[in-house]
Amino acid sequence: MHTFGYRANALLTYALTILALMCTIASFSDNFNFPSPSAEIQVLNFNWFQKQPHGNDEVSLTMNITADLQSLFTWNTKQLFIFVAAEYETPQNSVNQVSLWDAIIPAKEHAKFWFQTANKYRFVDQGSNLRGKEFNLTLHWHVMPKTGKMLADKLVMSGYRLPEEYR
Repeated sequence: MHTFGYRANALLTYALTILALMCTIASFSDNFNFPSPSAEIQVLNFNWFQKQPHGNDEVSLTMNITADLQSLFTWNTKQLFIFVAAEYETPQNSVNQVSLWDAIIPAKEHAKFWFQTANKYRFVDQGSNLRGKEFNLTLHWHVMPKTGKMLADKLVMSGYRLPEEYR
């Protein structure tokens, strides 16, 4: 009565509809996860704080980064992208963000860590605005799921101050 092509089309359409429904339910189930990540960043040393030849301030610092991000992982998490940013205000801009370090965490087993590192990327301000400046260090993360929308959040740690003089 029906040809092979009609039967194959009906079967494929049904299978893809079920797969789409399962992906939707799986993605929705992540809404019931309430993570509680924790992190602490300590500035151990300002390696150098100098004025570049063309007038910009540049800082190199050493940090201890301690974090437990395991609660961000669910069965639907593929990986985490994390980065540390320095955030401060200047007369020209109300918000300045400079990325200092980043990493990709591929599995829950690697999501609890402690290490000491210098900033991976240059901490440069356009101008001479950094002397004695207060700044925040913020740990940002992006949860990359296997299916569904990507989620982002952050932890802000305040109370840091740059040196008053160049070194």
